[in-house]
Amino acid sequence: MIKSNPFTSETFISYWSKHFLHGKEKHTFNFAKNLSFYQSKIPGLYLNAGKNLTKGIDYELNPPCDGEEKGKTLLIHDVIDFSRTEESSKNKALGLYTVKQYPGFMIKLDSFGSLEDFMTRSFKKSSRYKLRKYKKRLEECFPISFKVYHGEMSEEEFGTTFDQFRLLLEKRFAEKKISNNNLDIEEWNFYKDVAYPMILEKKAALFVLKNNNEPISLTLAYLSEDRVFDAITVFDIDYAKFHLGSIKIMYLIEWCISNNWPILDFSKGYFDYKTRWSNEKFDFAYHILYDKKSPRAQLLSFTLKNLLTFKQYLREKKLNDSFHRFTYALKNNKENPTNYSFVEHESVSPETIMNQVDICKSEFCTLKGICFDFLYLYQEQQKDLKVFKVDGPENIFFLVGQKAKTCVKLTT
Repeated sequence: MIKSNPFTSETFISYWSKHFLHGKEKHTFNFAKNLSFYQSKIPGLYLNAGKNLTKGIDYELNPPCDGEEKGKTLLIHDVIDFSRTEESSKNKALGLYTVKQYPGFMIKLDSFGSLEDFMTRSFKKSSRYKLRKYKKRLEECFPISFKVYHGEMSEEEFGTTFDQFRLLLEKRFAEKKISNNNLDIEEWNFYKDVAYPMILEKKAALFVLKNNNEPISLTLAYLSEDRVFDAITVFDIDYAKFHLGSIKIMYLIEWCISNNWPILDFSKGYFDYKTRWSNEKFDFAYHILYDKKSPRAQLLSFTLKNLLTFKQYLREKKLNDSFHRFTYALKNNKENPTNYSFVEHESVSPETIMNQVDICKSEFCTLKGICFDFLYLYQEQQKDLKVFKVDGPENIFFLVGQKAKTCVKLTT
């Protein structure tokens, strides 16, 4: 069992109900310990509060009480405790269907004494060298800091930080050209609403990697007694050359080990980085509980099981990815990508008029990532970088550091 599960906490459920139930009544049943439900549009079908916005649900079944289960079918999302079977259930009046949902990944950290210990025992020498190089290069090029908000955070700072969180997510998924459900306005407003009180209650944490005071990678995590649940994470794609995603995980692991958190849970869904970093895989599942004596509940639960099994089949065939790309294309106009190439700076005449530009301004946003590639390649520091726009019909910029200089030509 997950001790002090944040997704069944009063705070999480109350904010979720506020955003998604729209006045519907919540129900609790004595036979389903530590869960609450609401009735769906289908008579007799109850769904767990929190639905698919949790990152891991577990529950206990009690013996039947006063016939509460009569005629009912209950659908529970994101169950991660598979020790329970219908035969071992305490409630013999309920049948159980289990349908595989998403794969889950986590790092068990209790046997590691430090980040270095984890890296040594988890990666080959060549991989460790590359990861250390990325982290060192990032910290040499920029004034990097790592801040964890856990228990204390001003409301104003939370608001500005979470707004930056959304901007980076929009930027990331615009690059991938795929829809992301976290950015749906109703869902995002829920995350923003629930995160702050849970941070203050130490049931959530916001991990922020900063360049100066600018967040460049953020992770919202929920916390149980012994587990850190990575809920939403993002990094600024302008820093892609530095492998910022891997660096952020290194910071997370170091924090977890230093603060005695035995499990860093990457939660549901497959991504390449999860397979590289995790040392244990598990599965999420839908659990369908139903009244064995009710023909209606039997039919409904069987139909639901088949629908969810088919949905999982489509997911395994990656048709959901195609769907998200299609929905993104419907919502967004096609944009011509900006390409660039380095050109010999000797070709720029000394008499050429050049105007210094600020790459942090919106009109030069496409230039920012290119400049950061320059910093990485030539081991320059951001504070020493000067960028000039070369006068003329071609889109050419002159990049000057302490040790190197080059010209960049932008094309669309």
